[in-house]
Amino acid sequence: MPQLALLSRHRLGAVLAVWFLALPLRAEEAMSLEQAMRSVIRIQATTMQPDLTVPWNAGRIGRGTGSGFVIDGKRVMTNAHVVSNARFLGLQRPDSPNLVPATVAFVAHDCDLAVLEVEDESFFAGLAPLPLGGVPRLDSAVVTVGYPVGGNRASVTRGIVSRIEFQTYAHSGLDAHLTIQTDAAINPGNSGGPVMQDGRVVGVAFQGIPGALAQNTGYMIPTPVIERFLGDIADGRYDGYPELAIGTFNLLNRPARAHYGLAPDGNEGQLVTSVQPQGSCDGLLERGDVLLSIDGHPILSDGQIDLDGERILMFEVVERKFVGDKVVFGVLRGGRKLTVEVTLKGAWFYHYRARQHDRPPRYLVFAGLVFQPVNHDLMRAYQVTDPAVLDAYEFFISDEVYVERPEILVLSNILADPINTHMNEFQMSVVDSVNGQRIGTLAELDAAFSAPAERYVITFQGGLLPLVLEADRVAAARDRIARQYGIEQDKNIGRAPHEGVVP
Repeated sequence: MPQLALLSRHRLGAVLAVWFLALPLRAEEAMSLEQAMRSVIRIQATTMQPDLTVPWNAGRIGRGTGSGFVIDGKRVMTNAHVVSNARFLGLQRPDSPNLVPATVAFVAHDCDLAVLEVEDESFFAGLAPLPLGGVPRLDSAVVTVGYPVGGNRASVTRGIVSRIEFQTYAHSGLDAHLTIQTDAAINPGNSGGPVMQDGRVVGVAFQGIPGALAQNTGYMIPTPVIERFLGDIADGRYDGYPELAIGTFNLLNRPARAHYGLAPDGNEGQLVTSVQPQGSCDGLLERGDVLLSIDGHPILSDGQIDLDGERILMFEVVERKFVGDKVVFGVLRGGRKLTVEVTLKGAWFYHYRARQHDRPPRYLVFAGLVFQPVNHDLMRAYQVTDPAVLDAYEFFISDEVYVERPEILVLSNILADPINTHMNEFQMSVVDSVNGQRIGTLAELDAAFSAPAERYVITFQGGLLPLVLEADRVAAARDRIARQYGIEQDKNIGRAPHEGVVP
């Protein structure tokens, strides 16, 4: 899959669901392009980007611009990546040079959307909220409005809808949702701006493929994703997308179908290959179950269903639901048919593989030893090649490690000091225990180091030798190491993903 790049100006590097095509246009009155452009906002952001290799530092300051547009409730919609890690946000109307401070009311990093609020409501005087439309059809024309590179005034580009499918959203690097591809020029700075058709917003510009790989290829977040985000935050908080947290296999092989009690020549049934503990289906579905239907729709052996005359993946039914909603499966288990009702919830254990935003790095410095939880950002920051860490990262979910150890903790760095000489061979090792206590979270590691002891004996997974520190020398070295390396805070334990942190 081509590398996708985010399209806010400070982020330069960074299965078809066609039932949506039948969505009716909204009742709100469409507006002319000239009217709509009055409600497209330029966003200036000053950000602080963390550096995981020196997690106690505030981070690098960055500045960039993006676009947004006025929606109902005197709010501005934009992309999450435009406002991520922001320390200051300024909004500029197209008819004024003034910057008006704004704050993030809601942000959804898993679908790259955010809603901003402005304390001074006079900012919205004369600005009409842009109405939402449906999903544009293939080969139909769309117009992108925003503030891309090359000038300070609003820009308008026209193009054709060329593809509608599920794709990974570059902002999180993990989550995939419905995406629309267009050949309208979508450039850095366009991020968060509206893509319009027939006087209504049909998408939010958000990412593209770099020009070296593809020409005139940009992507927008379509209105079904936008409306789901707005529906999620209607109760005052964002819960994120639910997950079934199961593995499935296509039952296309005739002997396999016969083995699981299906007609060899039939075309129904999807095999359950795994059910993740603590997921939505834990205790309800079982490995070896054959899924026959979802919410009354028969499931074909390739995992698709027919809905409103169109073929879609069964997982896309869950894509439309919220945390707390239910989904009903028809199941074949051991030759017996039964009905299984699943209450949907999120799957915290997937989040370690997503890019992290708006959270300071979590870490613990002890005797110059830097301990951090493993996630996507750490693997990227340190360019990890150690086989033990790579294995721990790769098999964290499939081996169900997270059930007993919600976090993978590594000794990521060693700040050289007399107390930790000759310990380099332990760097980038996965922590197993401290003084005989198994360690599964950063908070547990902090508690183990805070407990009175003569010495601290740290063992690592797969290691033959322990790392041993004398307690009295640790206390004496603390201030010295803090001064030498400019460490104002020697730890940020924070909240682990399993403690209810939403995307």
